[in-house]
Amino acid sequence: MKALVKTQKGVGFIEVRDVPEPTPGPGEVKIKVEACGICGSDIHVRHDSFPYWPPVILGHEFTGTVVELGPDCQHATLGDRIVAEPHTLACGQCALCRTGNVQICPSKRSPGWGIDGGMAEYICYPERLLHTIPDDMSWDQAAVVEPTANAVTDLLLNTRVTPGDTVVVLGPGPIGLMSAMVARAAGATQVIIIGTPGDVDLRIRAANELGFADTVVLGEQDPIAFVEERTNGLGADVVVECSGAPKGIASTVDFVRKRGKICAIGLTGNRPVELPWDKFQFKVVDVHFSLSTEYESWDRTIALIHSGLVPAEKLITHREPLENWEQVFDAIENLQALKGVLIPG
Repeated sequence: MKALVKTQKGVGFIEVRDVPEPTPGPGEVKIKVEACGICGSDIHVRHDSFPYWPPVILGHEFTGTVVELGPDCQHATLGDRIVAEPHTLACGQCALCRTGNVQICPSKRSPGWGIDGGMAEYICYPERLLHTIPDDMSWDQAAVVEPTANAVTDLLLNTRVTPGDTVVVLGPGPIGLMSAMVARAAGATQVIIIGTPGDVDLRIRAANELGFADTVVLGEQDPIAFVEERTNGLGADVVVECSGAPKGIASTVDFVRKRGKICAIGLTGNRPVELPWDKFQFKVVDVHFSLSTEYESWDRTIALIHSGLVPAEKLITHREPLENWEQVFDAIENLQALKGVLIPG
């Protein structure tokens, strides 16, 4: 079968290869992959700036159809249309696993970097990590469930955006725009999106097309003054940091109200961040960190996307066969694509 493989350590070393078709083991199913989204982590693996164990097939945002059952399968059936949690190799025995935090188990290795992923014609996967999707849910919708489930975990389960909140989103990339949609679906009455001049042509325009009129471009408007005006000087109830920029992270405290909440999503790439710590102390803010997804977020996310409340599939700008992976990766890196999806086979 055809698969997109990171062949060895170093910058680059990604190619489409013919690899053996997998056979499901005990408790696993074989899935015909219909689509696989490209995540920022795939880009980082390309540039050798994310953990991975080569040779490894890339991709963890996959969706497809169950075509074979391995021994001891008890729940999956042939023909199931599925999406899948990425929490493979979690041990199930440590304190984190046993308290429901398998997503941060030290033994976990997600598909696409820790084990073979979904940028291939087929993948074998544990049935315990599968979620079925409705028959009339499109493959585009299914391909964005995993990243949207991150936003649902972060905003709904952990930070707990509530109806009537004013929410500020820093960084209008795919996760930032998904976070804005999730906040709106949760009942936020104001969602303000802040970006840079480089975001204007694609990301800010996409935000406006999704119905977010309150967008601020750094250098063109004072974003703090904008938020203060919209909140009668109080500040936002929730600030969602998706940029990963050290200055953006430090600025979150300037947007949030006293006793407000900051949701930390963006990663810095190990760049140091200087924080005005006393500002955080005197505003008595809650900072919520999340990593990956929780079980409860998956079916919630499927329902939100399927119902149209969170139309995350509208972020897909590039849809290409596996062989055209490089042009889509390049477009994402050059801010010419929002969300890319590869179609194996």
